[in-house]
Amino acid sequence: MGYLFKKYEFNSETQADEKIAALGTATDEDGNEYPTHSHTVVKLGYLPTTEATYDEDGNVETEAEYSSMYSVDVLWADLDSSPYGWGSYEISVEGNGVHTFAGWSFN
Repeated sequence: MGYLFKKYEFNSETQADEKIAALGTATDEDGNEYPTHSHTVVKLGYLPTTEATYDEDGNVETEAEYSSMYSVDVLWADLDSSPYGWGSYEISVEGNGVHTFAGWSFN
């Protein structure tokens, strides 16, 4: 098995954090939490659906609009599909979207 690149959208940052933490974490002697899994997780946040526009002086003419969904990209190690409980949050995008992992293409 190799790696599997997937994109996800969650209802909130809290929901995403809970799913990520459930993959496995430990705490070091200084109280810092760290992952115990070998997957690479990138929290992208609430992505813009409409970019802001600016005038020639750099002033905002129209504010950006953002998705109500919290986006996360994962490069799964040694999996053929999303782990249990993640599949229902999978999304598909054109091209690579706003993020890719070096050397990996989403589509």
